[in-house]
Amino acid sequence: MIPVIMAGGSGTRLWPLSRTAFPKQFLSLGNELSMLQKTVGRLSGLVDELPIIITNEEHRFLVAEQMRAAGTKANILLEPVGRNTAPAIALAAFKVMNDFNLLRLNNAVVMPELPVLLVLAADHVIKDTNAFQAAVTSLLPAVQAGKFGTLGIVPTQPTTEYGYIKVGEPMSGVFAVEEFVEKPNIDTARVYFDELTHPNDTLHYQHKWLWNSGMFMIRADRYLEELKRFSPEIYNACEAAMAQTTEDMDFVRVNVEAFTACPTDSIDYALMEKLCSQAGEPQVIVAPLDAGWSDIGSWSAIWEITPKDNDGNAVLCGQGKASSTILRDTQNTLVSTSERLVTTLGVNDLIIVDTKDALLVAHKEKVQEVTKIVAQIKETGGSEHELHRDVYRPWGVFDAIASGESYQVKRIKVKPGAKISLQKHHYRAEHWIVVSGTAKVTSGDKTFLVQENESTYIPIGQIHSLENPDTVELEIIEVQSGSYLGEDDIVRFEDHYGRS
Repeated sequence: MIPVIMAGGSGTRLWPLSRTAFPKQFLSLGNELSMLQKTVGRLSGLVDELPIIITNEEHRFLVAEQMRAAGTKANILLEPVGRNTAPAIALAAFKVMNDFNLLRLNNAVVMPELPVLLVLAADHVIKDTNAFQAAVTSLLPAVQAGKFGTLGIVPTQPTTEYGYIKVGEPMSGVFAVEEFVEKPNIDTARVYFDELTHPNDTLHYQHKWLWNSGMFMIRADRYLEELKRFSPEIYNACEAAMAQTTEDMDFVRVNVEAFTACPTDSIDYALMEKLCSQAGEPQVIVAPLDAGWSDIGSWSAIWEITPKDNDGNAVLCGQGKASSTILRDTQNTLVSTSERLVTTLGVNDLIIVDTKDALLVAHKEKVQEVTKIVAQIKETGGSEHELHRDVYRPWGVFDAIASGESYQVKRIKVKPGAKISLQKHHYRAEHWIVVSGTAKVTSGDKTFLVQENESTYIPIGQIHSLENPDTVELEIIEVQSGSYLGEDDIVRFEDHYGRS
């Protein structure tokens, strides 16, 4: 069983904490581990194979760094463009079957079973790992026999936020799926929920409704077989894309032209609904999952899953701070803060999210409209929807502390052994002051060390690079000055990370 983790989203519903360049799957939400790291972690003891993580070019180094930090290896498959879940899973299925057939051809190992894909989202919260693993295990025998499996979430309330799965006849500990249903209106959702909470049969879930989790278990060869039958354009495009792959460091790149030509479709539309509509023996099965699941679709969902005080208040503090809030005469409110002290007085039912460069204050009933704020930021030419002040790079991170018309100040942290590319700038000069650690600096034809409390100057047009030769983090203050200070004023001559 091979995990396939979808980590390419760039959601806006958790703005300002989630940004295009740092979406929610990479957030820790008050815990040391990110949601991606937790997704991989809950597979411990369930699978032995390395996960395939599907992401995009922009987020590839975030995935690699979070896996490194978690002490986990992974195969990272890069989508050149987003084409929804059906093509993404097809890429993974082709990779797995190509590897399987190569091993079988070479007789390198004995593989008694065809490979099974366990398809997961990187940004789900599941509190009960044991229940999750038990539900996955219950699907495996039928999936190995060729069925298509999914996990259906036991609803906790009527909601219009999710699609639904209608549960059919029992099949060896799991259930057939009668149909997948789109997000209903609230009246229909109440009917579904009432039917579930008032069972009139001993099987409880039979003929009832579960939330569609978007988690699937499928034998790789069966997925490709049925995809070719029901969605041949997706099959052909993905086959062509995987016929011409290149490996770069931790990453596998597919053919850009072939994959760009692929239609956009979800696995639900492309395959699952069509399989359910066939006559004859059911092909899709579901295991009910009651494990404290949430897809973290809004700030109100964060409030629901976060521990609360006696007044129903939830607090998320960054950077290890335990007391960055003072809440007086406040009820049922979520406060998220990374650095500054946040105080409230005489309020209730609010969402307050404070970051270095943006503050959100919203009523809990309005949090679904955060996307409208993000759209307005885009329309007015702002950058707060895309980047945090903390900008992550494969070599480390920088924080734009201050800026003016012709200057910019950054705090730069370089990981041990990492190196910023050999580069030059047409419009800016740079002054580097080492705060901690040791910097190995290349400036023109000279290479030298700069120690703590020392500095160096890089003139406009000078070819230069910065490296951390030490085993501890390097921190410098960079003062830029010039007529243009944009991040695109970089000419790279040499780069360890494959960036142009």
